[in-house]
Amino acid sequence: MLQNKTIFITGASRGIGREIALRCAKDGANIVIAAKSDTPHPKLAGTIYTVAEEIEKLGGKALALKLDVRDEDNIQDVVKAAVKHFGGIDILVNNASAISLTDTAQTSMRRFDLMMGVNTRGTFACSQACLPHLAQAENPHILTLSPPLNLNPKWFAPHLAYTMSKYGMSMCTLGMAEEFKPHGIAVNSLWPKTVIATAAIEFNFPPELMQAARKPAIMADAAYAILTSNSRDVTGNFFIDEEVLRQKGVEDFDQYAINPGAPLFQDLFLDK
Repeated sequence: MLQNKTIFITGASRGIGREIALRCAKDGANIVIAAKSDTPHPKLAGTIYTVAEEIEKLGGKALALKLDVRDEDNIQDVVKAAVKHFGGIDILVNNASAISLTDTAQTSMRRFDLMMGVNTRGTFACSQACLPHLAQAENPHILTLSPPLNLNPKWFAPHLAYTMSKYGMSMCTLGMAEEFKPHGIAVNSLWPKTVIATAAIEFNFPPELMQAARKPAIMADAAYAILTSNSRDVTGNFFIDEEVLRQKGVEDFDQYAINPGAPLFQDLFLDK
């Protein structure tokens, strides 16, 4: 269903972004891998070029472009390059994100600025830059990986800066969904019900948490379900991955578990 559609994914060199890219590639989509990782990292696997190779092997078309979502000029240049190469943009996935689960006293302003710059500002800037091209697409979508807007103070107190930055992404969804309705552009958020086994989890949480996590594939399958829906019918939602897939008839969730049968750890910002 995504054959020849052009999908611009930020932070797609690893983790959930990479997994969404590979899922869409199976349809023969054009994937713009827009991320900072253009050279191998000593601890983290994957670059924009290795993901491009994976996409091509699955039958998709790939364009690897180095992108720092904090740099407005860089965003404009990369969007222009993507449009020149593929002829337009049908879908934007705001996946790039920075995390620091530190309290107010322990959050340096450098780290604060990083999270605000990548998460909130990056989402706004990339959406703004892609807007003229999405408005010309047949079934345009913006999908942002951010949580429901849960104002329970317990989600603010332990890591205020991170929460503010992620909720900024969600506020983009809330506002843009309404603003972009006349263009027929769907704007939604997607968040995992459980912790997802990514490098961010590996480096920010105890090792045992990885055993209580699900694979990024569950987020990719949920994203695919959203991105293949009618943009004029599905907008302004804060989707949870498991709920999306249950509505599609999926019953076997052990396939996504790192350790099938083990208790799962619920993700941040969800009270139930």
